[in-house]
This record gives sequence, C-alpha cells and structure tokens, in this order.
Amino acid sequence: MAKKAKKETPLMKQYNAIKAKYPDALLLFRVGDFYETFGSDAVKASDILDIVLTKRGAGSDSETELAGFPHHSLNSYLPKLVKAGCRVAICDQLEDPKQTKTIVKRGVTELVTPGVALNDDILHSKQNNFLASVHVTSKYLGISFLDVSTGEFFIAQGNAEYIDKLLQNFKPSEVLVSKPNRLKFAEVFGNDFHVFYMEDWVFQDDYANETLLKHFNTKSLKGYGIDDLYEGIVASGAILHYLGETQHHKLEHITSIQRLVKGDYVWMDRFTIKNLELYHSSNQNAVTLIDVIDKTISPMGGRLLKRWLALPLVDLKAIEQRHDVVAFLNEDQNLRTKFQNQLKQIGDIERLISKVATAKINPREVVQLKNALEAIVPVKALASQSKNASLKALGEQMDGCEELRELIKQTLNEEAPVNIQKGHTISSDFSAELKELRELSTSSKEYLDDMLERESQRTGITSLKIASNNVFGYYIEVRHTHKDKVPEDWIRKQTLVSAERYITEELKEYEAKILGAEERILLIEQQLFSELVNWMVQFIKPVQKNASLIAQLDCLCGFSKLASDHHYVRPSITEDYILDIKNGRHPVIEKQLPLGEPYIANDVYLDREQQQIIMITGPNMSGKSAILRQTALIVLLAQMGSFIPAEAATIGLVDKIFTRVGASDNISMGESTFMVEMNETASILNNISERSLVLLDEIGRGTSTYDGISIAWAISEYLHEHPSKAKTLFATHYHELNEMTETFDRIKNFNVSVKELDDNVLFLRKLVEGGSEHSFGIHVAKMAGMPQQVIHRAKKILKQLEKSHSSEELTDKVKTLDNDMQLSFFNLDDPLLEQIREEIVTIDIDTLTPVEALMKLNEIKRMLLKKKQA
Repeated sequence: MAKKAKKETPLMKQYNAIKAKYPDALLLFRVGDFYETFGSDAVKASDILDIVLTKRGAGSDSETELAGFPHHSLNSYLPKLVKAGCRVAICDQLEDPKQTKTIVKRGVTELVTPGVALNDDILHSKQNNFLASVHVTSKYLGISFLDVSTGEFFIAQGNAEYIDKLLQNFKPSEVLVSKPNRLKFAEVFGNDFHVFYMEDWVFQDDYANETLLKHFNTKSLKGYGIDDLYEGIVASGAILHYLGETQHHKLEHITSIQRLVKGDYVWMDRFTIKNLELYHSSNQNAVTLIDVIDKTISPMGGRLLKRWLALPLVDLKAIEQRHDVVAFLNEDQNLRTKFQNQLKQIGDIERLISKVATAKINPREVVQLKNALEAIVPVKALASQSKNASLKALGEQMDGCEELRELIKQTLNEEAPVNIQKGHTISSDFSAELKELRELSTSSKEYLDDMLERESQRTGITSLKIASNNVFGYYIEVRHTHKDKVPEDWIRKQTLVSAERYITEELKEYEAKILGAEERILLIEQQLFSELVNWMVQFIKPVQKNASLIAQLDCLCGFSKLASDHHYVRPSITEDYILDIKNGRHPVIEKQLPLGEPYIANDVYLDREQQQIIMITGPNMSGKSAILRQTALIVLLAQMGSFIPAEAATIGLVDKIFTRVGASDNISMGESTFMVEMNETASILNNISERSLVLLDEIGRGTSTYDGISIAWAISEYLHEHPSKAKTLFATHYHELNEMTETFDRIKNFNVSVKELDDNVLFLRKLVEGGSEHSFGIHVAKMAGMPQQVIHRAKKILKQLEKSHSSEELTDKVKTLDNDMQLSFFNLDDPLLEQIREEIVTIDIDTLTPVEALMKLNEIKRMLLKKKQA
C-alpha cells in the first residue's frame, strides 16, 4: 500500500522550498522569536545542542520532528553546530510580520560553514580559520587558502607531497574538492579534514580566472605574481565561488592574493611537523613549541607567529633583519615595554576591518577600532624614531588614519552600545535633527508637569496624576471623590476601584509626537551608522597594512621577551654548511622540568667534511630523542628569526629538515609500524639536498633485529655516499652500527652517557664521544616496575646471548635455557616431585573453580610441608 503523502502547511511548504536549495546544510528557520529546525535537521540539532526534540502537528498528517531555541541565543548555539562540522544555513524573516497579512517572506541570509565564519564565538583569536581548496590534475595540484575573517588569501601549486605539507601547516577548517576527485583526495591526504565536494564545472580554468579578475577588478593577475600558477588559480577561483554560494558577497577586505614560493621557506614534510610537535600533539595536555615561544600580545601577532613557525626563512638577509630587531629590543627593554603596553590596547583590528567590509560590525566595535588606531599613533612615533633600520621602516609604513579616527569620534558616542536598537549610538552634536528629537524626548517630563499644573488649577483637583502604560499610553488619573469636577472635554478610558482614567486631545497629540520622535531617532541612528560603515570601507587597505605591521612588531617584541626571560642567545647564521651548537637545550623540555632541576645541555657539531653523520647510541630513556628534536627546534627557531636556547651557535643555512622519530602506526590505512617507518624514510632519502638536516631515530626497529640492523646500516651508508652529504643525526640502539666508523670516515660515534651504580643505572643525559658498550633495557624495565622474576630471567638470557652471535646459536641458547628451567623442577629423582607433577598434569583447568584451585594448591602445599617435617 502506497505511503500517504504528508500534508503541507503553508509554513512547511515555505520551509521545504528553502531547504531544497540547501540540502546539505542544517537549516535554522526563523519563526517569530525562535530559530526552528525540522525533520532530520531537528534530530541532529537536538543531539549536538542537547535541546528538546518534540513534534510539530503531532498525530496529524503533517507531523514532523521539531527542535528550536530563542533567536537571541544564536551566538551560543551556532558555534556548537559549526564545531561539530555542520554547515548551517541561517534563514531569517525578510519583512516585518505586522506589515503582511500572508505568510512572512523568508530567505537564507548567511551560510556558516567550518571554513567560512565571521562569528567571534566560532573563531579563535590567535588562530586563523582557513578555508582551503585543492585542485587535482595529472601534472600538479593547485591549492589556495583564505581566511574570510581577516582577508588573507594564499595560493600555491606543486606535487602531492608539497600540498600535503601546506595542509599540515595551515590546518584548514574546511577543504573544497571537486566531486570526481573525492576518492583521490582521501587516498593522498587521508580523512582528517572537513571536506566539501563541489560540482566539477566550478574547477574550470576560464571560470576561475574570470572570477579572480572580476573580484580584484584587474585585467590580469600578473601584478600579484601568480599568472603562471594555473592549477593554483583554479583552486583560488573555487574559493571565491564558494563564498558567493554561502551568501558572502561583501568581500572588499580580500584586497590581494599572496604566492607561497616553495624555495623561500625551510621544507618540512608532514611527519616532521607532526614529530616535532610544533603546534599540535597527539598526547593530551602536552606542551607544544608554540605554547612555549608565544609571547605575543595581539591576536594578529599570535596568528603571524604560527605562520612564521610553519614557514621558517632561508633568506639570510631577512633572518638577520629579524635578529637585529630582537637584539636591539633586548638592549632597550624600556622601549620593548612601551611597545607591548600599547599593543595591549590594540585588539584585533584585522578582523574588525573585515567586519566593516562584510557590514557585520556593531557600533561598539567601531569605537574599539577607533581606539585601536589611536593606540597605534604612539607606536608609529616610537618606531619611526628608532635607530634600528627595520623598526624605523615599520614605523614609517604605519598609517595614522586621522580622517577615519576623527569621523568616528565625531559620529559615535564613546559608550555606543553593541546593538544599535538600544539607542544613544550617534552623538547629538553630529546631527541637528537628532539633537532636536532627543531634546523633545527628554523634555517630556517638564512638559507633562506643566500640563498637570494647568489642569489642576483649571479643575480645582489637587490630586491629579499623569502616567502612562503600554495599553492606553498617557492618561490623567482622578480619584472617585473628585469625579464630579472632571471637565466635559476629557475622554474616559478606564475605571478602577478607587479612580477613573481619562485622556485629553492635548495629551493624545503630545503622545503621538513623543512616540514619533523615538521612532525617528532610531531610524536616523540606523541610517547614519550605515553611512559611516559604508564610508569606512575606503580605509580597509591602510588598516590591514597597520594590522600586518603591528603583527610583525608584536612577534619581534615576543622574541625579545622570550630571549630575556629564558636566556636565549643570538645565533650566527652563515652561508656555509656547518652546524655548531654549544650547550643547546630543548625549549619545551627545559620548561617542564621540576623546579630547581637543571637541564643537561649538549653540544652538537656537524659538517660535510669531517663529521657528517653522528651515530648516537645509548639506552632508552637516556635522552637520545630529546637531543635529535632539540637540534631541529634550535635550527627552526633561528631561521624564523628568534634567538635560541643555547650558549652559542653557528648555523649554516638549512633548507630542509627531515625527521623520522618514533613509531607511528597507521593501522586505519592498513599500514604496519614498519611500513609507515619505511615510507617516511624513503621520502627523506628521495628528497635530501646539501643543506638538509636529517634526524633519524631508531630506524628499523619495526622488524627483526638482523633485518633492522641491515636496513639501518644501508641507510647510513646511502647518506654517507650521497653527493649531497646531508648533515645527519642517527639515534639507534643497534650497537653494531658503531663499527661503521671503521669504514666510513665522516661517520662518528657518540653516546648518551650513563653511570652504573651497583645494580642500578643513572642517566646523565650528556652526549659524549665514543660508542655505547651495551644497552640498559633491563635496567629500564626494572625502573618501570617489571616483576623481579622477569628481570632475573632477562639477565640470564642476556648473558647467554652476549656470548653468541649467530641467530641459530641464539635460538639454541634460549632453548637450552628453557630446558634448564624445566629440568630444575621436574627431572629430579624425587618421588614426591613426580607425584606433584602427576597431580598438576591431570588437573582439568577448564572445569576447575577458583575455590577448587585454592584447595588443590593447599593440598600440594601440605604434601611439601609433610616431606619437610619428615
């Protein structure tokens, strides 16, 4: 039997028509004072928001699920939906319900998605919220990133590995991909991103090019230096198309597009970014590098610092300019303090000016923008007078925006509200008409007092009262005792127990005038504020430039504060190939040490002639991995422009950092630990350059010992013989690799020293020359609380194994040990032990209850005690 079609009410008909246009979005449908969701959207919303799920038209043909919340709670509920990965279409009432006799006209006013959000409750102040787009072709992949809340727009193209690295660095909240590339994207980049699949025609060369030219209002893209990035242009065009689709048409704040050039920054693959825990960690509550080095004050500075960390420089001059500023601020800490005090007052001008472009700024935020620009004036003056060339240039490029500040000051009250409907937004001095209307509104008390006095004298009623309520407006109240004195021209409106209420013609006219004035005041305020915001659009570029300069200054002040707080020093960056770190420290680990415990600093020296590869042996937990990681982090910090945690360092420019640290299973994609390890190592060996820094930790441990040693040996040999002679630190527990120094002259042995005390071991965490004699794995097991009998047995096996070298001998030895253990118990010529053996062998363990087991054990114990007593 065919299912009966649901009967549609006019409201649901309207809802269904709008929902059909946004099938993959959760539709928030404004009904009166509520945003409602229906059907499957209601089920999803009630689950995410933890709100009540009810039914509309319960029991009728039009029954459907319903969940909603008050419209004024939108800013509380919207972020929860977006963070849960929903695309949310906000459908508002487009006309006043009082002005229409039919159903209210409604339409989607904004589509909020994880990557397209302007709501402060969704955004993080020190994080960008990037929307990415990836265009896949057989030759290259194009990529683009846009933060609609700041207007920052980036473009790049390259192979899958480069695009993967950028995705890891920029961590977009949402990625756009064409529908035919759905499987290919997942195969190459995994399933960690919120992906939205778009129609294929959006990713067409001509359409994308036309979209960008139209947006920037230019005849060519040559001015942005991106005209040869064909795949990148397609990705960028798709982003702008998507913004149009999500009802974001006011995009004047997206004023330019910046090319990301592969060779301008230190190359780090996705594994390195992950392994070094620069800004994310797989461990909960772990401290990352950004947590330690971020001393920025402004949101713009916080966002820029993340980008500097993701893209360290390889241009010696640019690095030294940053170091010069940090050194200058270290010498003049008073100036740094003055800068930072001003930075505290600036706030997020980058996002505020974007709200101007999108017409989503409120009156209070405009005042905040004016105050922020005023706080920049002394920063500009201080920087412009600086003896440091870079600071001076920063100051001179800042724009005082006097005209903008002046008009905001003249137009708005300093205490302007968030919501313009609250009134008192526009200054009375700015508009003569507004001033007159406000005076009329505020002088009503005096006027009514005069009227009350006149009517009291005229009627002889001394207890007259003038008041107002929402039903009747203004009225005159007369007690029943004076009812006979009421004039004929008064009109009775209401009878109370002890009084009568009247209105007069004069009171009616005055009330209309007052109410008219208040409506007119609101209209004028809205109009003047809207005109102000439209006029402010012309200042988007200078304010964005200020935001960029303030962000740079904030990062450099932060580096200076970091250096003086934690005793960081200026590294010497050179064009040669030496890496010489004296007493380097791990920036994160040293911050987590218990109070009073000193960090054991270490020297690392690498070059391409004498000491290209350092083979580091030493027990687990001794600090091998920490030395590897700290070397990479020191190089990164130096090349992003920061001082470093060391006594001194000379760093020959590094262009690529590769790390293979620790085992990371990729079971979800069907790859074992060893397979992942080999993939990552292969990627390193195929991409090394003469300026690369390679850090390998425990390569080959995912397979058998002899396989592992062979692979680790072959990798070390390859790195030694490769023409690039890449500088390498190789931490391993395979002591056999120490023998490589006899054959390969640029491989040197070092070990992380330990001190043996009786049967214990003390980790000194100091890197010293020479190979390590043996491992201390059993000591580590003991420290971890392994049962004594396991430790004892392991020591016994180790002694036997150390006497042997061939795998067959090893197996035989272990077998002998096994036999020894059995002999010691059962093969003795003792009738009692034979009896006990028989007892144990004949027990049916599967049917034995715990109580029976205890009783059997007790029985054996008694047998042994009897023998002892005999």
